[in-house]
Amino acid sequence: MVYYNILIEETGETFRCSPQESLLVGMERLGKKGIPVGCRGGGCGVCKVEITAGTYVSRVMSREYVSVEDEAAGRVLACRVRPSSDITLKVLGKMAKNVCRPLAVPAGTPATL
Repeated sequence: MVYYNILIEETGETFRCSPQESLLVGMERLGKKGIPVGCRGGGCGVCKVEITAGTYVSRVMSREYVSVEDEAAGRVLACRVRPSSDITLKVLGKMAKNVCRPLAVPAGTPATL
């Protein structure tokens, strides 16, 4: 089976995603607590991302959350997008807080500058 590498710009994290699954499904495998997922049908807008590199196939999304201009600029809903190449993306909106949260540093670890 073919898998593509998806890079989250803000954190440098990557995950694999097949062309048969949405970016949101792949992102969930990162195991981050609190990734908000709403309807999974393109109607709630909580999984908005901006694709900055790569190609993808998108399905119908609510114009309330993704305007024609947004879509043309690569701002789409992760639940409605399937990769057709490696992708680099930025997390927008309600997902950014939990997806882009820094990883916890164990107690007693010295701070680095």
